[in-house]
Amino acid sequence: MLFKDKTILVTGGTGSMGSRLVRRALGGELGMPKKIIVFSRDEAKQHYMRMEYQRRAPATDDIVYNNFTNVLECRIGNVRNYSDVCSAVRDADIVINAAALKQVPTCEYFPGQAVLTNCVGPLNIVRAIEEGGYPVETVVSISTDKACKPVNVMGMTKSLQERIFISANILNPRTRFICVRYGNVLASRGSVVPLFLDQIHHGGPVTLTVPGMTRFLLSIDQAVDTVFCALREAKRGETYVPRAPSATIENIARALIGQRDVPIKIIGIRPGEKTHEIMVSEEEAHHCVRRGDYYAILPMLPELRSDVLDESAGLKEEFSSADTVLNPADTATLLRKHRLMPEDISAGIAQVLR
Repeated sequence: MLFKDKTILVTGGTGSMGSRLVRRALGGELGMPKKIIVFSRDEAKQHYMRMEYQRRAPATDDIVYNNFTNVLECRIGNVRNYSDVCSAVRDADIVINAAALKQVPTCEYFPGQAVLTNCVGPLNIVRAIEEGGYPVETVVSISTDKACKPVNVMGMTKSLQERIFISANILNPRTRFICVRYGNVLASRGSVVPLFLDQIHHGGPVTLTVPGMTRFLLSIDQAVDTVFCALREAKRGETYVPRAPSATIENIARALIGQRDVPIKIIGIRPGEKTHEIMVSEEEAHHCVRRGDYYAILPMLPELRSDVLDESAGLKEEFSSADTVLNPADTATLLRKHRLMPEDISAGIAQVLR
């Protein structure tokens, strides 16, 4: 199995997506890893991660707890620091780069900081593998829809991150560098659902930027599924994109409000924010193929496209969140499916912010 007896390095491993990926890897669904290294700069989050596993009742989470005590290793470090990266990468078979500055307005105000984390960090990973000769099998870049036709600093730096990892395949033929790209992750820290739930809990108003703004909707587990699928199937230089549904921000808010008497306030678009998300551009559609529930964007570099394109074309035009928008009822059904419409809003906040 994919992770069996492997050492997995997860940069940004204490974030919403990184921590869920770690939990599932510890569960052994892809085989039992030899070690999982959580690499991040926040000692508090690493401490809380340890405490979370230790509080689990052995009767219900015995397997995960035992894996934690034997397998999980937390390391303090920063992807911006080359020596920190070398120390972590040299022991890894698989590297999953989830470290990022991802808040759009923050990156607009501090673009230099975004470059350091989102671009220099990936360069350090590539450089460490190349100069150190470390036998890393696969590196996965966690990217975002905002990297596609970017209009903000966050998207621009993530677009460069994709190119940094894809091009790394040329000079590092022993290592497979691949990417995944997905949209808004439901209930992740800093996303819109926890914000709306908190506003509803306090009686409103629920603040909307633009009512007709659309977003792809993906659960954290579906985001992890995308990474796992790419690890299993993606060829060198490919980018995997989930075929996710989308909804308007207004429908999301109204579904969460339900019958409650909570007002809605329009506040306008934030700095650098897009009205609609695009996960595959019109230009990329020409070298995009469909594989099950995913699109695979083939690399532009001819050296990485040695295989004859015999797979059926996945798209004839760009893949935008404005194309297939869920109606209000289906939006509510999707949120309910992912347990984001609790009858008790307080319980809902505890669930998504834990």
